[in-house]
Amino acid sequence: MAQAPQWTVSDLDDRLESGRPFYLLDVRNRDEYEATPVEGRRPLPQRNVPYFEMLEAGGMEDLVDSVESYVRAELTAKIPRDMSVLAVCAKGDTSEFVARALLRLDYDAANLAGGTRAWGDHYRVTAVLRDDRLTLLQVSRPARGCLSHVLISDGRALVVDPARHAEQYVEIATAEGAVIERLIDTHGHADHISGGPALAEVLGVPYHLHPYDAIHPIDLVPGRLTYEALREGQEVTVGKVTVRALWAPGHTLGNLALLVDERFLLAGDTLFLASVARPDLGGRAETWAPLHHESLARLLELPDETRVLPGHFSSRSEADPDGVFAARLGDLRSSNEGLRQVGRGRDEFVRYILDSLPRFPDEYVEIKRVNMGLLIPDDEEARELETGKNLCALAQAAAAVEARAAGS
Repeated sequence: MAQAPQWTVSDLDDRLESGRPFYLLDVRNRDEYEATPVEGRRPLPQRNVPYFEMLEAGGMEDLVDSVESYVRAELTAKIPRDMSVLAVCAKGDTSEFVARALLRLDYDAANLAGGTRAWGDHYRVTAVLRDDRLTLLQVSRPARGCLSHVLISDGRALVVDPARHAEQYVEIATAEGAVIERLIDTHGHADHISGGPALAEVLGVPYHLHPYDAIHPIDLVPGRLTYEALREGQEVTVGKVTVRALWAPGHTLGNLALLVDERFLLAGDTLFLASVARPDLGGRAETWAPLHHESLARLLELPDETRVLPGHFSSRSEADPDGVFAARLGDLRSSNEGLRQVGRGRDEFVRYILDSLPRFPDEYVEIKRVNMGLLIPDDEEARELETGKNLCALAQAAAAVEARAAGS
């Protein structure tokens, strides 16, 4: 039988963003499925049936025949026929057999080319602003909930919080007719590997970081990386636009927020749209939570019209109709539970934070070592470290977002 129709990860992303209906049949092992689900703006109709269970129950020598037998006996009444069905596995290989079996049974079926591995490496670029002074682009990594930003003015580009696949940012800048002249990490990331140091070395441009985050917070070992210090109040320019650093310790000791053109706050991992950052990833939650309160209180002194662009999202439902993850600071004052807690005083805020902490992912210690230049993984090791969605936000707020999405 010929190859099943293939969806690229861009096809999948467009479907998830537009809300056009389809059914997802995920044939990965249950632990993989639970750790890295495919999620859309709205709850996605889907089912997880591990591939090996299909083969064992089907009991035939030919793989497609075996899957077809299982689907006919167990899933015919459960998989809808009024929408496309996308078969998904880790690499796009075993799901190909599943898609072929579905086609034999007259489903409108397709296979996800490259599987969830390719999905984990997918990036989406959305314009936040285009005017005569500034082009501001938001780069999302949907599978991980990570956000980075590219600022372009007068043909010059600044990349903030670049992710591991650094070539993406060169392609983005080139497409905009710009040249990257500097990179900034708002903090030493724990949830993903930064592309900043490597890209800065390749391009021969400055890489900026607060010096407190050039030390591993748990190992207390200085990093082996080249950077230019960016501290409180310092400014960098991109063409006609000024970017001012605001030191906002809490998530990390060197955490920065960046005020762009007095209009946009690139909040990094200080403030998200549905929550605030956790302060325990350096192993010092009780010490850093009060600092976090002070930092958020300071950011709340900015004008209500300041548009907040976070470093992560918990759910695609947080995006606006244009697909941008952003909100007015004035709106977040009332909608963001973490910010409401700031107004209740330091002690109440600290209590809320410490009661809301999610599990501490062991791999985050290793990722920080990578970002400090203390550990150099190969591509497969890097991929394994980055498996799953980021866990940089508080548990209570993230759960609330999921509950709202499920009810919509």
